[in-house]
Amino acid sequence: MAEARIGLVGLGTMGAALALNIAERGFPIAVWNRTTSVTHEFGDRADEGWRDRVVPCDTLEALVARIERPRAIILMVPAGAPVDGQIAALRPLLDEGDILVDCGNANFHDTVRRMEDSGGPFLGVGVSGGEQGARHGPSIMGGGAPEHWARVEDVMTAISAKHEGEPCAALLGPGGAGHFVKMVHNGIEYADMQMIAEIYGLLRDGEGLGPDAIGSVFAEWNEGPLASYLIEITATVARARDVSTDRPLLDVIVDAAGQKGTGRWTAIESQHLLTPVPAIEAAVMARNVSARRAERAAGEALFGRGPQAVAIDHATLEGALIAGKVLCYAQGFTMIAATGEAMGWDVDLPEVARIWREGCIIRSAMLDDMAAALSAHPGENLMRTPFFADLLGRHHGALRTVVARAVEAGHPVPALASGVAYFDAMRTARGTANLVQAQRDFFGLHGFVHEDGRTDVHGPWAPERPDPHT
Repeated sequence: MAEARIGLVGLGTMGAALALNIAERGFPIAVWNRTTSVTHEFGDRADEGWRDRVVPCDTLEALVARIERPRAIILMVPAGAPVDGQIAALRPLLDEGDILVDCGNANFHDTVRRMEDSGGPFLGVGVSGGEQGARHGPSIMGGGAPEHWARVEDVMTAISAKHEGEPCAALLGPGGAGHFVKMVHNGIEYADMQMIAEIYGLLRDGEGLGPDAIGSVFAEWNEGPLASYLIEITATVARARDVSTDRPLLDVIVDAAGQKGTGRWTAIESQHLLTPVPAIEAAVMARNVSARRAERAAGEALFGRGPQAVAIDHATLEGALIAGKVLCYAQGFTMIAATGEAMGWDVDLPEVARIWREGCIIRSAMLDDMAAALSAHPGENLMRTPFFADLLGRHHGALRTVVARAVEAGHPVPALASGVAYFDAMRTARGTANLVQAQRDFFGLHGFVHEDGRTDVHGPWAPERPDPHT
């Protein structure tokens, strides 16, 4: 009965789009959804030219029977318990060497656990690009054993986005490496979107521009160094109209941002790793604050509205966004490198930058230069590589100006402000942590490192004790 190259479970928005992509690229695919009617409706959606490559199945047993051996089945179900439940339902039906491929937004810790106890070969694969990316070519970040990846590499490569003919799909390391990199990708996405929103606020509330004019500003910036998917769609949504009222769309959208949790996961993991990602942390905070609409309204009633008029020339705003973007990506790549070292994954950072160049939400023109910089200067913080050091040298003044003037005028710019703080901290050879260490020693006798090289030294407030260095 086998007639499908691969199987897929879960025909929600992303699963259906990915399955159609697979079929269109020439791979017969068997599909199953918990609701049988959804399975058959999906089969009817397939284009007549390749409908015979889609094999709808009413049961998991039928799905397994229709896939050629050794089998590979993609899971596109909600992260967490649903994935574990699907694994438990499938494994008794599979042979020992059959592979399960989780292409959902899983927490990488769950992926590591599933590698160990799922009962057979398992891959954790990050897929970025939203519905359109899944349908026409996403960025694909693989994690798992090389021999397991090799079994599905032809499919993953074929369906991925292409940058100048190169597939944006790669195995990034063992274990949860793929889902970890996807998590950091999403954290960068949070920060990038937040910085863009802060600039939008300065144009709207500071300068008083309308949506169409704001859209034109972003469209112009999309022709320069900031050229990216997020800047492009910002120009589009700013000029869109609400279909029910014909008002500017942005004027009718409630300003409370949703989130699926990946940005929060990134911020939490950065704390465990002692790897600072302040731009991502600020973006998560901003989304959390956005949900507190009643409290924000009460604050405005008590203290007066924050944002006041402030005119900042557009070239300075553009420069601030360029500097903020570089610093945000530098933080993300540093976090990936730190985790790769801690977990023994040896993640290839230039390869990460390359597969992010197309298909994913944070794709941008800068990623070509980032890939080149990370290749030429392995182990170096992106902000200190020559190309990006020069870029920051030219634009960090604009970031500082925008943050200073925004703060003076009452505009909340947490992500942009975090960039200034990170940049200044990372260029200060002797900071103020010596005072923190002295305080810690005073109240807790935690000790400190003396400039002469001695460790576990205490201040004069400590009780008399033998010197361990004598």
